[in-house]
Amino acid sequence: MDIYTIYCDVNEGVNPHEFVTNMKKFLDALPTMQSYRITRMKLGFRSMDVGEWRIDMEFKNMQDLDDAMKHVVTDTDNIEEKHYGFNQMVDMETIQHLLYRDWPDQYE
Repeated sequence: MDIYTIYCDVNEGVNPHEFVTNMKKFLDALPTMQSYRITRMKLGFRSMDVGEWRIDMEFKNMQDLDDAMKHVVTDTDNIEEKHYGFNQMVDMETIQHLLYRDWPDQYE
């Protein structure tokens, strides 16, 4: 599996429940995703400067991740509206994107 991870904070005044609701609407619309998980830092505990929220999206392979990104870029099924619905809530100064994989995998 390839795991696309986002760390972020939400903008001041954003309702956390509304943020998660909008995030789920967007993630549920990505057809090639296997699963996702939305987590929130507990009690502000961290040893480095990362966002309070973490979103993990699992894809079978890089092609599925690429297809999901194309789905957003081409605005298939009006997905950009859902993307905007959560993106406007995120503090863009804090957003970090990471890509992980199960290891070892077939390429090792």
